[in-house]
Formats: sequence, structure tokens, C-alpha cells
Amino acid sequence: MKRLALFAMMLGLGGGPAAAAEGLVSGVSQDTIQITSNYTGSDIVVFGDIEGQQSAAGRDIVVVVRGPDSAIVVRRRDRIAGVWINHDSANFNGLPSYYFLASTRPLPAIAGAETLMRYEIGLQSLQPDSVHSHHDYEPFRQAAIRYLAREKLYAENAGGVEFLSDTLFRAHIPLPASVARGQYNVEVFLFRGGQLEGVQSTPLFIDQTGLERRLYNFAHESPLFYGLAAVLMAIIMGWLSSVVLRRPA
Repeated sequence: MKRLALFAMMLGLGGGPAAAAEGLVSGVSQDTIQITSNYTGSDIVVFGDIEGQQSAAGRDIVVVVRGPDSAIVVRRRDRIAGVWINHDSANFNGLPSYYFLASTRPLPAIAGAETLMRYEIGLQSLQPDSVHSHHDYEPFRQAAIRYLAREKLYAENAGGVEFLSDTLFRAHIPLPASVARGQYNVEVFLFRGGQLEGVQSTPLFIDQTGLERRLYNFAHESPLFYGLAAVLMAIIMGWLSSVVLRRPA
């Protein structure tokens, strides 16, 4: 719901005088990525053009690739009576499973904190839809961002948008092997003088194919039978291994 409201605000930008002066067109090098058993990650290129541009002064581009929202649980371990135990936790709903940002300059030089927060531009602007925690959840949110950054699922690249001419630009976006399957949104923001003047959004689909897809569907549609099949397969493989490696007395 929060994302729908955000895009409604974005679409409302199209009627202003600034939007009439400049237009933004963007796309991606491929809109579907098929995951196979040997997938080790890939890169996509986000490209675009600024139409009707009058001057390059004060102009900035921000590219955001956001993965499907997920539920994230962050636990804090404390030492009690000499034993480390999970003492507190926070449950976040609505944080993206993947978030990559590329920009022409560092974000504080592009727009104010209020604008960045309004459009969820930047890691520090990400807020969950709902939180379940008995205490202040901000330290847990920061811990979640740090963990996902270490896993290369969250990243910011100031200077990652390259202008090929006065109007043409591109940005390389890495997609590690651990990315979640589902629909992603590629959002391109045009700023001028700290004001948002245009937005383009393009869907990106990451899905499994072949045997991996059939196994994925089987695991999610029939989890009980999938678990039984996995146990049975493990038993058979263990028995075959014992037969093959058995040595005569």
C-alpha cells in the first residue's frame, strides 16, 4: 500500500511546468532474468535520455532497483548468566529484499533529507510497512541494513550513473546469485536544483526456469510431499553410498 501511494505521488509530478519542460525516458537492457542451477549472478544496464533539456547545470539522475518486499527478523543476543541467548528481536514487514542505488553524486548533494525520505531514496530512507518490537526498533533496522549490505543485497554507488552525452545516461546494476525471485522495480529519478522533476518506473522479473522452477513450485505448492521426497532421497543416497564404499572383511 505504501508503494502504491508513492507511485501515485510520482505520477502527479507529470502535470507541473517543470515536467513539461523536460521529459525522462528510461529502460533496462533485459526485463527478464532466468535463474538456472549454474547462475552466479549477472549485471543489467539501466539507460535513459533526458528530453527537452535546457542546461546540464543542477541536473542529477538517481537509479533505484528495488526487489520484492519481504519479512525480516532481527535478533539481539545478550550474555545472561554466562550464556549467550536471543534476548530481544524486531520483526519488519515491507523492507525490500534487494535495494541498489546509483546516482550522479552523493545523495545529500542532490536533494534534502525530507525529499529523499518521501520517495524512499537511499538506504537510510527505507522504512518498513509495519514493525513488531517491544523496544525502539531503529537499532534493529540499522542492523538489518548492515547485514543485507554485507550480503551484497543492499548497496549505494554515488557516481554510478554515467552520462554518455549531454542527455544520455546509463548505470550498471549488479544482481548477485542470492537475489530473491519475483518482480523488481527499476526507478529512475530526475532532479534539478534539489527538486524532483521526473520519474520513470520499469518492471524487472527474476524467475527460475527448467528443473529448478519445477522443484521450486513443488516445494511451495506441496511442502509436505517435498519434505518427504527429500528425506527419502537422502536415505536412498546414503544406502547407495554405503553399498559402493563397502569393503570386503
